[in-house]
Amino acid sequence: MAPDNSGRLGTAQEITVAGTSAAVANAFGTGVRMVRLCSTTACRIAFGAAPTAVATGAYLPANAPENFVVNPGEKVAAIQESAGGKLSVVEIE
Repeated sequence: MAPDNSGRLGTAQEITVAGTSAAVANAFGTGVRMVRLCSTTACRIAFGAAPTAVATGAYLPANAPENFVVNPGEKVAAIQESAGGKLSVVEIE
């Protein structure tokens, strides 16, 4: 069964997507089970307590919002596919 993609939008963070991996500053809050990601540029992403995005990681296309299931205390990191940009990260509560 697919997860419920609905919920209240919570804390928002932004990552500058560049040629080296960068993660959000703050871990996802207590009770957060999903985040919405949308990037201005194609990028590769990774999730975890201290994630490092790599060139072979999960692909996130530009300008295509996607929801991902996460655990409280995790973070997301991103690295550019071919050009820099910004990644919006919004917790769904």
